[in-house]
Formats: sequence, C-alpha cells, structure tokens
Amino acid sequence: MATLTRANEELFRRKPDECFENLVDLWQHCHEQKERSIEYWPQPENIRPLASEGRLQLLCDGDRSFGLTEWSFSQLCSLARVSKETVNRLSPETARQVFAETLLGGSKPLQMYTLDERVRAIHGASYTRLYNVDLLTMVREFATDFVPPQAAGIGNTEPSVANEDIPFEPDPEPRTARGLYCGEQDMFCFLIDPTGWTEINGQAFAPGFFVWNSEVGRRSLGVQTFWFQAVCQNHIVWDAVEVVEFSRKHTANVYDAIGEIRTILERLVEARDARRDGFVRVMRQAMATSLGESSDDVLDRLKERGFTKALAKEALDIARRKGAFTVFAVVDALTQLAGKKRNAGERNEMDQKAASLLTLAI
Repeated sequence: MATLTRANEELFRRKPDECFENLVDLWQHCHEQKERSIEYWPQPENIRPLASEGRLQLLCDGDRSFGLTEWSFSQLCSLARVSKETVNRLSPETARQVFAETLLGGSKPLQMYTLDERVRAIHGASYTRLYNVDLLTMVREFATDFVPPQAAGIGNTEPSVANEDIPFEPDPEPRTARGLYCGEQDMFCFLIDPTGWTEINGQAFAPGFFVWNSEVGRRSLGVQTFWFQAVCQNHIVWDAVEVVEFSRKHTANVYDAIGEIRTILERLVEARDARRDGFVRVMRQAMATSLGESSDDVLDRLKERGFTKALAKEALDIARRKGAFTVFAVVDALTQLAGKKRNAGERNEMDQKAASLLTLAI
C-alpha cells in the first residue's frame, strides 16, 4: 500500500485566494480566467522592455504594455539567458537595459499569454496551451459522484507545545482548504467518492483521484487515480492501492491527453460501480443465508473459523435478538464486539475473521 502526499504538499503551498470550496466555484474561476486572457504572437524584435512606475514592463508591438508575474519574469530571464537572482537586485531602469541588450532575436514569433494587464507566460511557438476549464469540464462530466475531501485547517492560532524560548507567532491568515486550488501558475484538484466504499481483499477502500494542469507551462497535465483507506486532516492519502498515474507535456498533441484522462476516470468509475454492485449482492445473499439450523450448529461453525467459544456465544446472543442466525446477523454481531476491543490489533484481527464469514454466502 502507498502513502500519497501530493494533496498535502499542495495544501501547504497555497495562498487563501487560490483555494476553492467546491468544483463549481473552481470551474467558474477557470472559465473567467480563460475568457479574460489573450494570446499575442509578436516577433521577438517587437517586444521591448520598459521601466515604468518603478517596475519592469514589456511593450508588445508598440501598442500595449504589460507587467510581469513571478513566473513570466523567470521565463523572460531564461529567454535572455540572464540570472533571475542578479536581475532582481537591479533597479528597474538597469534591468530594462539588461533585457534590451540580451533578449535574443529570431524569425519565429513568441507566445505572450496575458491576463488583464499582466503577462502570465512567454513561450516559443512549440508550446501548446491546454486550458484548466477544458480539463475540469471533462471531470465534471465523467466523475459526477466525486466531491472534495473534508476541509483541512491551515494556520495555528495557539502553540501546540509551550516553549518560552521560542516566541509564538500565529498565522495571520488561518483558513480551511478543500483540495481545490488554482493560482497564477497551476491548478490542482483532489476529489473522492465518499459513497464508493467497497471491499478489496477483505478491507474497505474508496476511490479518489488528483488532476492537475498549468496554462503557463509550470507543470505537466496529469491525473492519478487510486483506492484509499483514509484521508487525514492534512490531506495525506493513506493505504492507497491500484494507483494509476498518467501525465503529458504541453506539446502539439496535448489535447489528446484529455481523452486519455477521461478513459482513466471512466475505468475508475466502472470499477467502483462493479465492486459496489458486487458488495450489495453479497450483503443481500448474506441476509438470506443461514449459518445453521440451530445455535449449536452455528456455534460449531464459528469455532471451526477460529472464534473462541465465549466470543461465539456472545455473538449468537446478539444475533438471536435480531431473530435470525443469518451470515449477515452474525457478522454484524462480531463486528460490534470487535469495536469494544481496546487494542487496535485485536480489533483488526476480529474484523477480518468476521468478514471472512461472508464467503459462506457466496
């Protein structure tokens, strides 16, 4: 089994304005971003750096000037082959002169991806953008029963351990997050199906997945699906099995990857439905199958399965009050008794032995 930390890493790097409560809000935000964004394709010689109002800007085709984000500034430094750390130490006018002398020419136009008055990304002609909203539209269509996990709290308001030598500074922006994020550089989405619990090899699992993308080239497009046993408060996914991952770079065929991701999500949904339907059939059969004609018969069968005589009698007393010695009634009684055990190892062992009785109903 695997421990998946992707959602946990996203949780602690996101700012409050990058967090969304539900998939509809995230989709709406990404849709509005796409509607407000514009691509320009200037020739390299038609991009001029400016120093205006105390900051560096880019003039595109002698028409409009745009500010830079942290990411597009990094890309500009890469195109000019200058150190970002060095340029950050210069005045805007000196930085303008650096870029004026180092930006490369060329015959192919550059992509300038802008949102309002800022450049979000600068790429060469080979980069193919896939919009976040297009990916999320597919997710909303093919993963209709999936929802965000429980809210995770970020930011302490009091110290967890008293230490007079270390002054405590509360987080100025304590908040909650639901695993749905979109910022200037990328988008990340964590969804689970809380109604999809089923048994795999005698243990309970539910399906979930991550999808991610970047409209500015910060990360690849990708998906990771899995079956999990628990998601903790910090969005660590514990005891994951059947983990499937797929990713694709933003090249000319990147939109084909949406079909690949759709197929992966469809397989996850199909497996969930098949397992859930199979589990329901087993439960119905267990409710209709008797473990024996008398209490002595049932007692003998439980002893054969490794249950002590005392525990078996206690389970039969509970089952008798429900009016039947069906497989379901006895398993339910044993599960109740397992819950009273203080030791987790004993509880797990009893639960597994009880669950094994379900095979008698198949």
